[in-house]
Amino acid sequence: MSERKTVFIEGEYYHLYNRGNSKQEIFLDNQDYDRFVKLLYLCNSIKSFNFREDIIEKKIDAFDFDRGDLIVSIGAWVQMPNHFHLLITPSPRQPLGEKAERAVTFYIGKLCTAYSMYFNKKYKRTGKLFEGVFKSRHIISDEQLKYNFSYIHLNPIKLIDRAWKEKEIKDVKKTLDFLNKYKWSSYLDYNGVKRCENKIISRRDFPDYFSNPESFGEEILDWLNYEDDNSMSMS
Repeated sequence: MSERKTVFIEGEYYHLYNRGNSKQEIFLDNQDYDRFVKLLYLCNSIKSFNFREDIIEKKIDAFDFDRGDLIVSIGAWVQMPNHFHLLITPSPRQPLGEKAERAVTFYIGKLCTAYSMYFNKKYKRTGKLFEGVFKSRHIISDEQLKYNFSYIHLNPIKLIDRAWKEKEIKDVKKTLDFLNKYKWSSYLDYNGVKRCENKIISRRDFPDYFSNPESFGEEILDWLNYEDDNSMSMS
């Protein structure tokens, strides 16, 4: 097993990524996307839960589950057919009472295990769903942190234009319309849409780059109109 190079430190920011084993798709329908979204919220707690017993049988919304203090703070997230991205920082209020390193790995382990169990049971499969240990990148500058908000939220454009990073976007309006309808990321939350998924993110633990939907929209539009071939070079 390879050792993790990234060391998680309280007060620092990280870009996390994980994808399906052998790059397989991990979200096959809207029910899969929806379950993972709810797990993003539910797993961010030291409390244990059983989705069927605590959510379905009690007929409550997953976002009404009392989590207590958070393990990590999430600033942005996105789901793609075969992977997901998270922008996180170890929560300054995390209840584990130990190092931030354990807080991050505990959360991601809980999240990926819970979703793998759901997915394997639904599709009657066995074995690993995710490709090894999740990837992580330490964000070391304010410029890089702001960039990651845009990178994560613009990721879904690949679904309608795989080469958009290498060439100019010809129809910006069409691209924005697509992003405004894509609900499997925190894009809509920053764009001012009121929905339950807004509870996933913890804005107070991140710099206030986007004080309102207008400033967020301007940042996104700047990226869509940017013609530098290396504008979104992170893999």
